[in-house]
Amino acid sequence: MDTLVCLEVGAKRVFASALEWPGWCRSGSSEAEALEALGEYAPRYAPVTALAGLPLHFGAPEAFEVAERLPGNATTDFGAPGMVAAHDHRALDAKQAKRLAALVSGCWEYFDGVTARAPAGLRKGPRGGGRDRDQIGLHVAEAETSYARKLGIRRHHDLTEVRAALVEVLGAASDGRPPTEKGWPPRYAARRIAWHVLDHAWEIEDKS
Repeated sequence: MDTLVCLEVGAKRVFASALEWPGWCRSGSSEAEALEALGEYAPRYAPVTALAGLPLHFGAPEAFEVAERLPGNATTDFGAPGMVAAHDHRALDAKQAKRLAALVSGCWEYFDGVTARAPAGLRKGPRGGGRDRDQIGLHVAEAETSYARKLGIRRHHDLTEVRAALVEVLGAASDGRPPTEKGWPPRYAARRIAWHVLDHAWEIEDKS
């Protein structure tokens, strides 16, 4: 079966996201580059799905099926997949929701493993820019607390509690609507949270 992908097309950047595999998302300067990058990252994404108990069986990049093309915005060009796809509004039954939550949890487990193995200081860019390991960890934790509000989660501040609350919401059956006003549908929330976690996990790996 082909892997369903949505393309978020901005003025400067294109994101390719595997719609049923939260966190498997890469960008490029064109649609072709974004899809190529997505295919190249399949081996790096596979350990995440293994942690979730959902092995990834992926062949050539030609196995991608572009299900949607979305116009990007400033968030897209800044460097984050910021558009909600029509697919993200689809309902989730209990089994689908549990799978979604397991994949997001797999991303967290992978990130935590990467940070535990990484040195405190990471390689900097050519001009000395970039964050070290603990700064990235703090950034990811702060982002997850912010993202949780998009699912109506406001009462937790400790990262462990935030993640537990996210699993509870993402792992529950849903009609596909955001659970709070101006919030995110669960499918998109999972995609955005998982992308952010893995993007930084891979950054730490590459700079260690």
